[in-house]
Amino acid sequence: MLDWPEYLKLVAGLASIVNPVGVIPIFLSLTDGQDQSQRRFIAVQASFALCIVLVSALVAGEAILSFFSIGLPSFRVAGGLLILLTALSMLKAETAESRQLAETGTVDPNESPTLPDAPVAVVPIAIPLLGGPGAISTVIVYAHTQESMEHNLLVGLAILSVSVIALLGLLVAPLVDTVMGKTGMNVISRVMGLIITAISIEFIADGVKELLPGLG
Repeated sequence: MLDWPEYLKLVAGLASIVNPVGVIPIFLSLTDGQDQSQRRFIAVQASFALCIVLVSALVAGEAILSFFSIGLPSFRVAGGLLILLTALSMLKAETAESRQLAETGTVDPNESPTLPDAPVAVVPIAIPLLGGPGAISTVIVYAHTQESMEHNLLVGLAILSVSVIALLGLLVAPLVDTVMGKTGMNVISRVMGLIITAISIEFIADGVKELLPGLG
């Protein structure tokens, strides 16, 4: 069994990869138009989905990918493409109201367009923004460092801890929204969209390099 510092390092490293603070602008953009209770519900859903995904990676991640003949490089490219689509939407500052206006010609303030038509808690918030290829591959690697029930339980506890950290990060998002205001959040959303576009390109490039080693 690994030493306790190793598990604490896993929690710190996994929390850095999941990066719930960095997801806050995306979370606010994707849940624009939702009230506080709906945002809290989406935050709980996303954190629960993150926990399920990482526990699944712990228990059977490598077997699942092998069953579908999917390698981590392919998963990395697919995750990068999903993040890229989200980032492009952020760069255009495309909110729920603007999408509804484009589709219907009107905006109903009593209607919540994002939640029923495009549930975002699981995709893209939980996957791949929080539980992306980096987090999943980290769990899979740690899962194979020891072969014991105690080790798996401790890694599972680390996953639960990171999921709680992610939940807390998403729950403070409305406070950030209140402090910054719509204009401030639009500016942050565009800047973060640019940064996340670059991150998604890195994801795709790394996956392509692994798939096609000759390009490296």
